[in-house]
Amino acid sequence: MSMSSLNASELQQVGATLTSNAENLGNSADVEMRWAMKAMEHANVHFNLISAVDASQLRLTKVDDKIYEHFRAEFPDFSLQKISEDDLKTPESKEKWRNFCESYKGEVEDYNQGTLLRLDCEGDYTPENTTLSVRAQFLAIEIARNKEGFNTPLCRKKTDDKS
Repeated sequence: MSMSSLNASELQQVGATLTSNAENLGNSADVEMRWAMKAMEHANVHFNLISAVDASQLRLTKVDDKIYEHFRAEFPDFSLQKISEDDLKTPESKEKWRNFCESYKGEVEDYNQGTLLRLDCEGDYTPENTTLSVRAQFLAIEIARNKEGFNTPLCRKKTDDKS
């Protein structure tokens, strides 16, 4: 079995097995490259999806409504249109997000897997418009963007570009 065929949970199990020898391993460029490729594939699929259909009708998980309600209860003033790194990565925001994300352990597959998040909802996944987040954080923000209509213009824009 090759490493590229493993899902995030299986990769974590491999990592847990190797943890005792972690100081002897260093960083594996191959593992990092495979993660980056998977993250970009996910980003491309996500952007193509929200550009092709009315995102307000999309469901990203079986528990979208629960994630959305929890997100808005914990982050009532969170701006979805343009996110700053501080919204996600100050010590205070990291702690709040960590607690939020951990509540989905066992409920959302790969809830803590690294993924890419668009900072400006009107833009594509570009180096300037992308930051690293964990999957539960990505889901909370993108589900809210879908439900609150922030992703809907992307579909309209693509339709307008075709005419």
